[in-house]
Amino acid sequence: MDRIDSLSLNLEKNNIDKIKQLFPEAVEEGKINFEMLRTMLGDDVDDSKEKYQFTWNGKAKSIKLAQTPSSATLRPCKEKSKNWDSTENLYIEGDNLEVLKQLQKTYYGKVKMIYIDPPYNTGNDFVYNDSFVNSIENYKEQTNQASSSNPESNGRFHTNWLNMMYPRLILAKNLMSDDGVIFLSIGQDELENLIIICNEIFGESNRCGVISRIMKSGGAKGRFFSPNIEYVLVYCKNINSVGNFREPISEEVINKLYTSIETDGVRKGEKYRPFGLYQSSLDSRPNQRYFIECPDGSYVIPPGETMPNQNVDGAMVLPKNGDGCWRWSRERYLEEKEKGNITFKESKGVLIDSSGKPSKWNVYTKIWLSDRQEDGAVPINLISKWENRISKKELSELNIPFDFAKPTELIKYMISIIDDSKNAVILDFFSGSASTAHATMKFNSDDKGNRKFIMVQLPELCNEKSEAYKAGYKNICEIGEERIRRAGEQIKTDWEKEHSSDGLFVSDEKFTTDIGFKVFKLDSTNVNEWDPNMKLDEKELALRLGEVFKEGRSKEDILYEIMLKYGMFDKQVKEINVNGKPMYRVGKRYMIVCLEDSITSEDVKAIGELSPKIVIFNEAGFNNDNDKINAVYNLEKYGIKDVKCI
Repeated sequence: MDRIDSLSLNLEKNNIDKIKQLFPEAVEEGKINFEMLRTMLGDDVDDSKEKYQFTWNGKAKSIKLAQTPSSATLRPCKEKSKNWDSTENLYIEGDNLEVLKQLQKTYYGKVKMIYIDPPYNTGNDFVYNDSFVNSIENYKEQTNQASSSNPESNGRFHTNWLNMMYPRLILAKNLMSDDGVIFLSIGQDELENLIIICNEIFGESNRCGVISRIMKSGGAKGRFFSPNIEYVLVYCKNINSVGNFREPISEEVINKLYTSIETDGVRKGEKYRPFGLYQSSLDSRPNQRYFIECPDGSYVIPPGETMPNQNVDGAMVLPKNGDGCWRWSRERYLEEKEKGNITFKESKGVLIDSSGKPSKWNVYTKIWLSDRQEDGAVPINLISKWENRISKKELSELNIPFDFAKPTELIKYMISIIDDSKNAVILDFFSGSASTAHATMKFNSDDKGNRKFIMVQLPELCNEKSEAYKAGYKNICEIGEERIRRAGEQIKTDWEKEHSSDGLFVSDEKFTTDIGFKVFKLDSTNVNEWDPNMKLDEKELALRLGEVFKEGRSKEDILYEIMLKYGMFDKQVKEINVNGKPMYRVGKRYMIVCLEDSITSEDVKAIGELSPKIVIFNEAGFNNDNDKINAVYNLEKYGIKDVKCI
């Protein structure tokens, strides 16, 4: 009986496997034959010494750091959670570098959207100091710091920030689905550097845009320009797999443009916008200069010198230099006219009649509001709404003390413009006050979506002089978790008010939005044998011999480590009784985890009758090796081939 893999996803091996799929000849005994790979790539290999590149002290180490597997785990914290048994949302306390590694096996290629608001590197904000040797000890050290700034006087000012961001973005890209999108808020201090490293990691061709956002209006700070703008970088995993970004048409646009109402036909009562069938900016097309008959029997044509030989509807002429043309061909015009999508208005426009004089008529197509609302509008690259002051009001209403949070409406907007997001997994690994979680729940309540959030935050200590500390919050995670609790209840209350009974009508609708969250905490592995960082003297080591699990670790701690290492962290868990012993079912008949002692053949038989795909045992639960071998043999009779122990 084999043991389960103790480490997070091996990204180096994963990358080699991808190369092996494409170029099997270039992989020999698990190693890349670069000479063969160069030969197969031909002229596309750049062998020159001088090339366009961006580097800094520590870049190679950053890449290696992202690829180094982790033996850590995520321990459940039920006492901090809400709706543990039903929720699919996650809140994880820990260093996001380690957490991102832990999420690889379960969420690789599954995250539809990432939003992060990382440190802007202004000189005073927190910058992680990653340790290559001992990540968990380093994490615990960082957790106990009140603050850790990166002053501009530091000779490695930009380097420190780049070394922090690069490995995290590498891991983030791995988690994104093929149609996944990442939004990154940033200030001007590291804007250029962030663009360059994102171009490297995601590919310049996958850049969707660099958006300007107004943080605040007014203000007199700054020497040259008032710093009222920040930026949002938008990249996707594969631009060919991502649908067009669209936003709802604003009420302002509707009220301004869609002022006409249809008076007849199947679309009677619908709003539309008249749009000229002739536009001066159109290029000349050979089949798009022809007469159109008006309601009074006259004929109109776009301005120009060349006229058809006959004064009849549809008479066509080949346009010459300077002649105007209609937007549509004659065939398309007749099709749209049949549908009721053409209207005439008396106006002093630029069209001319059959005698070459200005016509009293203009021809319009009908752009229907309902059609445009379904298609949406193309977003512009300036976000002028949702200034930061809005977030202060939101937090004040929840009585949550926190500075510099992003408005939830801003994040809702980002979610809304991406295509097909109703069932998206949304990740924020610099979650701060958990604005992204709040926005996700609000959006789900608005459109009955089933989006799931994953928040990751280092439990950085609150400054003792801060309002948060005075209010009883020891670290930022406590603030984020409490915000999600209060925001969820507020969303539920608001929904119930909108769907309350008026005494005459009682709605069958029920509030179904997931406002719960499971809290997990990053920690060293639960398994003694797996932990390379244990420091024990001879006496302690002698006492630990034979102890598989660390002292103080619960069965649920071990269960979720198994799920994590097996790539099943997103599955629901149910405790069940099997042959009189408590066990865990992960997913619907997917995995059975038995952590009990004194495992018998009857226990194994009862497990087999449940027909799971995977069975995990506590190795110490068997009396001897023969019992382990027999368990594997007996489960194979039930068609269960994936049997491991911990």
